[in-house]
Amino acid sequence: MTDKINTASETDTNAVKHRSGYVNIIGRPNVGKSTLMNALLGDRLSIISNKPQTTRHRIIGIYNDDYYQIVFSDTPGMIQKPSYKMQEKMNEFANSTFEDADIMIFVTDIHEKYEDDDPILLRLSNVKVPLFLVLNKIDTANQETVLTKLKEWSSRLKFSELIPVSALNTFNTEKLFDLIKANLPEGPKYYPEDQLTDRSERFFVSEIIREKILLQYEEEIPYSCEVQIDSFKEGTNKTGQPLTRISATIFVARDSQKPILIGKNGMAIKKLGTEARKAIETFLENQIFLEINVKVRENWRDDDKFLNYFGYR
Repeated sequence: MTDKINTASETDTNAVKHRSGYVNIIGRPNVGKSTLMNALLGDRLSIISNKPQTTRHRIIGIYNDDYYQIVFSDTPGMIQKPSYKMQEKMNEFANSTFEDADIMIFVTDIHEKYEDDDPILLRLSNVKVPLFLVLNKIDTANQETVLTKLKEWSSRLKFSELIPVSALNTFNTEKLFDLIKANLPEGPKYYPEDQLTDRSERFFVSEIIREKILLQYEEEIPYSCEVQIDSFKEGTNKTGQPLTRISATIFVARDSQKPILIGKNGMAIKKLGTEARKAIETFLENQIFLEINVKVRENWRDDDKFLNYFGYR
């Protein structure tokens, strides 16, 4: 009897197939795409602010367990009327997610409105893989409004699933995660089990600095900045503890923006450096020394060479 039980157990285990795939998240700026991916991964890969166009690049986050590998992809919000070549490149990143998705997640929030001829909806109407609607920020509306919105969306596109969530409060994100697993195709591991993202530590350090710019400055300043990591040297301090020395340059688009970024007597850039250093130390889990410089690169957002250098390809 014992032998039969063991044989059945082994058969059941062998019958479990590994599932994997690309789960691509798309939507307009500021609907909570980055917050959603961070919530699904249980890790903070994408920077977050309440300003639109916070995400500029396509960022991959990888979930692994014994039976699943989920490659999440966070993308810039689709900009309807790009003002710069940089924004055109950001739209290209978002459009690329239609090419390799195994599951497409369309994120909208409870307050958004779409016309039937909106380019995003037209693209989504031709999606051949499972298409999920994630209705975000439901914590800001009553239940009747949520149900009405879900009913409206169910009549507009052929969704495999419609899930109301509050990504900020991780409400219903576990249910969404289970639905993603259930809809993944059988497949191999595309990345090593210990790999969490396709981006380097340098990239995330530059993003942390840019996040602090978004949080600290107003109006055009955050959108006119790009961050370059000039050096990233790991070593030790005088007591032998790990110390990473980082030098960064913030580029601005006009001469008039440089003194605003620096502030009176350098107070603004000092505050920025302090906040960025604390966040980078949490991310790297060791002490850092951070040096920040500011340079002007006229109209860098329309400079193809500059954009290519900073990964807007």
